[in-house]
Amino acid sequence: MTEHRIRSKYLGDLSFYKKVLAIALPITLQSLITVGVNMMDTIMLGRVGETALSASSLANQFINIYQICCMGIGMGASVLTARFWGMRDIHSLRKAMTIMYRLCVSFAMVFTLATVFAPDFLIRIYSNEADVQAAGVAYFNWSIPTYLLLGLSLTSTIVLRSTGQVKLPLFCSIGAFFVNVFFNWVFIFGNLGAPRMEVAGAALGTVIARVFEFSIICGYLLFADKKIGYRLRHLFLKCGDLLGDYLKISIPVLISDSLLAFGNSAVAMVMGRIGQTFVSANAITMVTQQLTSVMTQGISNASGILTGQTLGEGDYRKAQEDGYRFLFLGAALGALAAGLIMLVSGPMISYYNVTEETTRIAEQLMASISLIIVFQSMNSILTKGVLRGGGDTRFLMLGDILFLWVASVPLGALAGLVWHLPAFWIYFFLKIDQIIKCVWCVFRLRSGKWVKKIKGNVG
Repeated sequence: MTEHRIRSKYLGDLSFYKKVLAIALPITLQSLITVGVNMMDTIMLGRVGETALSASSLANQFINIYQICCMGIGMGASVLTARFWGMRDIHSLRKAMTIMYRLCVSFAMVFTLATVFAPDFLIRIYSNEADVQAAGVAYFNWSIPTYLLLGLSLTSTIVLRSTGQVKLPLFCSIGAFFVNVFFNWVFIFGNLGAPRMEVAGAALGTVIARVFEFSIICGYLLFADKKIGYRLRHLFLKCGDLLGDYLKISIPVLISDSLLAFGNSAVAMVMGRIGQTFVSANAITMVTQQLTSVMTQGISNASGILTGQTLGEGDYRKAQEDGYRFLFLGAALGALAAGLIMLVSGPMISYYNVTEETTRIAEQLMASISLIIVFQSMNSILTKGVLRGGGDTRFLMLGDILFLWVASVPLGALAGLVWHLPAFWIYFFLKIDQIIKCVWCVFRLRSGKWVKKIKGNVG
């Protein structure tokens, strides 16, 4: 193979990057804004104290389970919607959306009822410290409306992206950022005559931002969008003829992402048992990790959308070649993120009002993250992008079940609760599934078996 052909295979040409960036940049900016919201929550609550910071972080672990489930529902649907968009099969696309919305609402009801009737039980899962539990219950009580609003906004955003509509979600996120920060400032600290609510104020500010997001995204998709033309009446479509394809593709995604959510929650339980200082340190480092990996998220989403559309057009060879190019991008972005983490970790940690022990643990976690993130970047682009876009969802589900639950959770628990290793190694073992899955998925990409055929023009 000549040098030019090798470069073309792994690097691609200018037209490839133009297509990727047209989708990835708005998604990256939207992810950056979302991280910015989380960062402002962390900074503001960090000023209140470590109890408020820990309570918010742990309560959000349960909410994140729901969010990841919704991402599974939405990303599973997007495998079909991107493929149907490539086929120009709008009728099937709308049916996929209908099934997606029905699943989303069902999950929202389950999580809402759990939060209404058992907030104290939920927070006790993550912490055995009484002050953290009390603050966590307060956060839960104000977060009840979040589930339905978040789920419908998130799944609708994923569908819009799969059809190339990425600007509206970006502008909506910018607005939600300012709404969230403003109302956090008002209610956390009791400004403008409002009561000082501290951790509950952070929850209320988030709910108000979710209302804003829901109104813009769902209002546009259900009443104004003309590309898909989905309207409220389509919620009652008969979808039986598409249900088999939807379940075959989407249920493994839902199971995979749900297991990932519960696995992350189990990781949070381990951290909560290690102590409040470890939880606070992790909350600080998570912001830095998210800030340095937003471009990876954008490329990951773009790779899934473009892979689905390319396969919908019937060009299987191009989809395979693009897969290698996306893998190379993942490696490059991971290395860049690792360098940025090491560069900014010191200033980021010093900004927070935390104890010396928390600072020391945060420094170790930053070092561990800088190693893991290289593999995580490649793994994310393959699992959440290329391979998922090809419909290889059952294989990915198997990888998530095996490596998270057989490696990360037990090894992390042993490292933190039995062996009492330094924070660097605790985090390394908690995230070791990222390294294993990276190798696993590279071999899968090379095999070509990840491309699955999906029927179109049904019904």
